Amino acid sequence: MTKSKMAIRYSPEVRARAVRMVFEHQGSYERQAGAIAAIAPKIGCNP
Repeated sequence: MTKSKMAIRYSPEVRARAVRMVFEHQGSYERQAGAIAAIAPKIGCNP
């Protein structure tokens, strides 16, 4: 498997923070996907 096709592993802490932030801010966006796309770059992830 090439490096570009390998999944990036995030720590459980980063995952928990990302999920918490999406749930806290999803009311500010029309769809949950919008919240994910806005928050992901802020924590260093791809949407």
